[in-house]
Amino acid sequence: MEVNQATIQHLAQLSNFALTADQSQRLESDIRAILDYISQLDQLDTDGIEPTYQVFEMENVWRPDVITPQDATPDELLDLTVATQDHQIKVPKVL
Repeated sequence: MEVNQATIQHLAQLSNFALTADQSQRLESDIRAILDYISQLDQLDTDGIEPTYQVFEMENVWRPDVITPQDATPDELLDLTVATQDHQIKVPKVL
């Protein structure tokens, strides 16, 4: 990837950052150093290595759904709300 002042200015504009000339120069050298460091990964031999999708041995904990009977009727639950309309709970607009 080519990193130059045009790239830095483009990234700054996309990020809505105002950079001084000194900050822009330092950022260019920092990004070059980061990309050079990351490019070392291209030298690794990864033949026969399976991709790692998850670093930790984690597993979903599943439990059966248990449906329990409710004592309240839909009308009783609607009576607990502040406002209803057409047999539904009315809430304020979000947008």
